[in-house]
Amino acid sequence: MSSEQQNTAGTELGVFLRARRARVSPEEAGLTAGSGLRRTPGLRREELATLAGISIDYYVRLERGKETRPSASVVDSLARALLLEDDEHEHLRSLAARAARSAPEPPTAPSRTVRPGVKLLLESLRPQPAHVVSRTNDLLAANPGGLRLLPGIEDWPARERNIARYVFLHPASRDLFHDWNTQVRGCVARLRALAGTDPDAPDLTRLAGELLLKSPEFARLWERYDVKGHSYGRKAFHHPEVGDLTLGYQSMELEGTSGHRMVTYYAEPGTADHDAMVLLDLLGQEQPAKRTPPRDDRSAAVEDDPASPLS
Repeated sequence: MSSEQQNTAGTELGVFLRARRARVSPEEAGLTAGSGLRRTPGLRREELATLAGISIDYYVRLERGKETRPSASVVDSLARALLLEDDEHEHLRSLAARAARSAPEPPTAPSRTVRPGVKLLLESLRPQPAHVVSRTNDLLAANPGGLRLLPGIEDWPARERNIARYVFLHPASRDLFHDWNTQVRGCVARLRALAGTDPDAPDLTRLAGELLLKSPEFARLWERYDVKGHSYGRKAFHHPEVGDLTLGYQSMELEGTSGHRMVTYYAEPGTADHDAMVLLDLLGQEQPAKRTPPRDDRSAAVEDDPASPLS
């Protein structure tokens, strides 16, 4: 690994350590805060080093990307001192492992292809809204309700349909989600976790670069470095076509893909939420097909819409 590549990996480890150190107060860590002025929030470097049982010099080298081979016991000690939750602890392990690799792994271009069997599953789940997303939340395929659940996203070109882009940049998203702040935190946390372990991925760098430029909220959350996403729970919507509804959701990894997930929403039969969900599916089914430019048989430049209900 070149020094530049190794520094990149070590720097990402240092960025995470600094971000989490700033989030832990001396009192939370069991220390008594001194009376002197603290120039930065959270723990000082020497306090964290003491809590983790390592030398201050070694910790400074870790944070600056100069030391890239912390042992498993050091990583675990730092996780305990930083009060990391399980997802965050695992992320720290992944960062340390990547920094210690002796040879770089070239970033791979993730496939956007959704298998025909998965598309059949999306249809079979109706009237439950469901869609398939990539590791960076590109909307790759959807059944009628799964597309209609995000009003206005169907107006974007297929290649631009991304749920993180939607929640931060589409004007309809702030009114759609009952708790918009929770929704955006989850989006950023998932992308941040990917950035720690695969920071050079072209799909991620394009999306994060765009959102950092266009959304101050995204930039603020990106700086926080939360890495805990949510794979199930409940979401409340103020939908412009079917009104208020609260749906459970479950995200499922699709094995044999480059990080694709199927996200399915559901409601108890006989409830108002279920009735609204059925109406959403009907509205999605009735949506007229979008016009597409005529295909020139001599060229395959015009691409089929991978996120249309029947694609």
